Amino acid sequence: MVTTLPVLLNSLLYSAVGIIVFGLGFWVLDKLTPGKLWDEIHDQRNIGVAIVTGAMALGLAIIIAAAIHG
Repeated sequence: MVTTLPVLLNSLLYSAVGIIVFGLGFWVLDKLTPGKLWDEIHDQRNIGVAIVTGAMALGLAIIIAAAIHG
């Protein structure tokens, strides 16, 4: 299978858009929840917050992938 330059550039563009949207979504999630997620996970070692945050991150990633894929 031959990969052409436009296909490669489109893949890189969609990857960049997906990463940016994921970062913005995670930032919004952090602002909507009480406290700071990173402090709760890293400093307080709150496993429950880590599990919920991971589940939300996976859900957000699936939604972004479905939106980009069409």
